[in-house]
Amino acid sequence: MKICIFCSANSNLDPDFFRMTEELGHWIGESGHAVVFGGCNLGLMETISRSVHEAGGETIGVVPSIVEENGKVSPYVTTHIPCNNLSDRKDLLISKSDVIVALPGGIGTLDEIFTVLSAASIGYHRKRVVLYNMKGFWQPLLKMLDEMDEKGVLRQGWRNDLIVANTLEEIIESCEK
Repeated sequence: MKICIFCSANSNLDPDFFRMTEELGHWIGESGHAVVFGGCNLGLMETISRSVHEAGGETIGVVPSIVEENGKVSPYVTTHIPCNNLSDRKDLLISKSDVIVALPGGIGTLDEIFTVLSAASIGYHRKRVVLYNMKGFWQPLLKMLDEMDEKGVLRQGWRNDLIVANTLEEIIESCEK
């Protein structure tokens, strides 16, 4: 299975986020799965790449040219897929993966999550997004989505494409469905 990871490239995050990301990466590699990620050598991106690599898994980096130009490509990328911009990167990340797991992240991660959910809502694919709700990170987003649903602005069925996992075990269960 190819598991896409959306996540932060920032380094001053809760240390538990790094530990939990490392555990996820070890499971991916030890289980014979591959990770598809943004190819950067910073933050949670570097942690997922390193931990999958250490566990013997394949790391597929979809790397925008600006990341390469700035020398920020992870040394743990085993399959390098270059792209021109973030739109191309998102399209490639989605097309090269079977399931998407979103770790804590910022605006870029939100953009990626909503791109997948929007495309699924109109039938472009049937891929799920699993929010790894580390220490309740995604609770504000989930609250906002519930409020939007109550107001009737979300398409019915959106909850089928968005899964919340609070533990590694729940992620494993969601990915293997």
